[in-house]
Amino acid sequence: MYIKPELPIADPQRFGLVREAIASAFSARQVAQFFKSLSGANLRVRDFESVLQQGLLGAATAAQYGELSSADRGQIREFYLASLEQVSSELRERFYKLYAYY
Repeated sequence: MYIKPELPIADPQRFGLVREAIASAFSARQVAQFFKSLSGANLRVRDFESVLQQGLLGAATAAQYGELSSADRGQIREFYLASLEQVSSELRERFYKLYAYY
C-alpha cells in the first residue's frame, strides 16, 4: 500500500495562515459564498493560481502564499484541490459550471 511521505514545512506559521484561509473558504458556512464569488469572477474552482490572483482567498493570503517555499506551495495547492473535491455533491451540482472542464 502506498503511504504518502511527510514533507517538512519550511515556514509553519505562514503555511498555517494560508491553509486556514483555504479551510475557511471551504467550510460549510462559507463555501456557497466562496463559489458565488468564483462565479462572479468567471473563474473555475480548480484554477488555484487565478483564485489567488483575484484575491478571492484574501489579498494577504496571496502575498503569504508567494513567500512560501516551492515545496510548501505544492502542499498548499494539494490541500486546496483536496478541499474542493470534498464539497457536497448537492453544492457541486448547484455550481456545476465551476467544476466543468471546457
